[in-house]
Amino acid sequence: MPDNWKNKLYFGDNLGALRDEISDESVDLVYLDPPFNSNASYNVLYKEPTGEGSNAQIEAFDDTWHWGPQTAEIYDKTREAGGKLGDLIEAMLRFLGKNDMMAYLAMMAPRLKELHRVLKPTGSLYLHCDPTASHYLKLVMDAIFGPREFQNEIAWKRFSAKNDPTRYGRSHDVLLYYVKGHPSTWNPEYGPFEEDYVEQNYRYIEKDTGRRYRLSDLTAHKPGGDVDYEWHGMRPYKGRHWAFSRQNLEKFLVDGRIVFRRTGMPVYKRYLDEMPGVPLQDIWTDVRLHAGSKERLGYATQKPESLLERIINASSNIGDLILDPFCGCGTTIAVAERLHRKWIGIDITHLAINLVIRRLKDTFGKDLSEFQVIGDPTDLAGARDLASKNRHQFEWWALSLVSAHPAQDKKKGADRGIDGVIFFKDDKSQEHKKIVVQVKSGHVTAPQIRDLKGVVEREKAVIGLFITLEKPTRDMIKEAADAEFYVPKAEAYGHQKFPKIQILTVEEMLEGKQVKYPPQAVQATFATAERKLKAKPEPKKLL
Repeated sequence: MPDNWKNKLYFGDNLGALRDEISDESVDLVYLDPPFNSNASYNVLYKEPTGEGSNAQIEAFDDTWHWGPQTAEIYDKTREAGGKLGDLIEAMLRFLGKNDMMAYLAMMAPRLKELHRVLKPTGSLYLHCDPTASHYLKLVMDAIFGPREFQNEIAWKRFSAKNDPTRYGRSHDVLLYYVKGHPSTWNPEYGPFEEDYVEQNYRYIEKDTGRRYRLSDLTAHKPGGDVDYEWHGMRPYKGRHWAFSRQNLEKFLVDGRIVFRRTGMPVYKRYLDEMPGVPLQDIWTDVRLHAGSKERLGYATQKPESLLERIINASSNIGDLILDPFCGCGTTIAVAERLHRKWIGIDITHLAINLVIRRLKDTFGKDLSEFQVIGDPTDLAGARDLASKNRHQFEWWALSLVSAHPAQDKKKGADRGIDGVIFFKDDKSQEHKKIVVQVKSGHVTAPQIRDLKGVVEREKAVIGLFITLEKPTRDMIKEAADAEFYVPKAEAYGHQKFPKIQILTVEEMLEGKQVKYPPQAVQATFATAERKLKAKPEPKKLL
């Protein structure tokens, strides 16, 4: 990987990005949490800086995948390619029929095949899913990776309890863990010992230090060097050998790690606090995103950072490249950044890309590694093209240029004249000031500026920002200039004034022009993570 590597966020369909942008065997670890086929629409709920949940919800994606012409075309290509995957997908269609589950599997199959291609020979993939589709996805993974590369089906207890009136509560998700080959990157993870295990196995407590310890045999079944000798009048048990050299036993004695039994046989004092813990098993109950967690963004499918931290630590090393092709609110990306990995994130909505960018900037500030966004418009022609294809995507992209929160989903009803909001503080009080933002991609007129003035007054905002793809008319500029000014109370700003109504064209924003307001950092939306690496300690040499 080149030394001038830049981390990347791709806007667009992940299948196209994988095929066109990511080279063979370049990725060390893939984590993907694709939308489940659960007939639910997940929303992003943006929290306002006051700590209260905003009433504005934005539909990030509808995770119901239906069988249609596009799905049928992708299915045909996979089937015609032949091989085990082609045979499997054809058999699945005969079994399931042309329904939503089959559409989901048909769309996932080529993506998983591309992910296998981009993985290094030592790479790993974690596929996050729920029990409604995990058994089907496992078959697809077996066809692509091979059954021998299956490592674990991890059950992650996502909820403490759920009330399902007619069945057992469904409280877990599934993580399918596959590797591309052997050996693969693996750093063992450990959990705490259970109390009864500690009481039973570490029965001794050192009087001076209070440290718990156990007494371990110093002999071995097989010899390993010069290990047949007499030491302090004792030899190993019949048929066994010393596990260590004479020099090591002498060192243990000097260090106070040898205890002599009544028989004279030496044993080793093994302290509990020196043990790494219990190797993690395939049932995880200790990782959860609690309802009141500061980490929570209101994103319905958000996963806790500790879950991704565990996966990334176990299956990658510092400097490795992590890929999340369904990056959503950016948990994988944020954790990869914190753990000093390189990363690539892909998402099909500008809403998600905007969210990830804000999360990274709010969390890491100046410590954020350099990254680039690919697929965003870079000029006016590209902006016009995006607006013509998808007005909502254009709007979310335009809001991202001024670091504004999208305000609400236009599909759900009237937007009340607000497309986005920016919060900031400009004095020592805890009061947050608000800038309301409108985005227009079509014809613009002076009455729209007058309407924005009314929105600013109604919403008790201090500034109104009008973003337009087309150039504003002379009457619009005059209407905005006739508005009052916002004057901060803080003495630090003197009597500096900021226009109450501001107009920015997309062309100006692409050239770097920004909304004018007091030069204070926008109130962070995301909990600030530790910026230092949570490095694992050097492994201890165990006896």
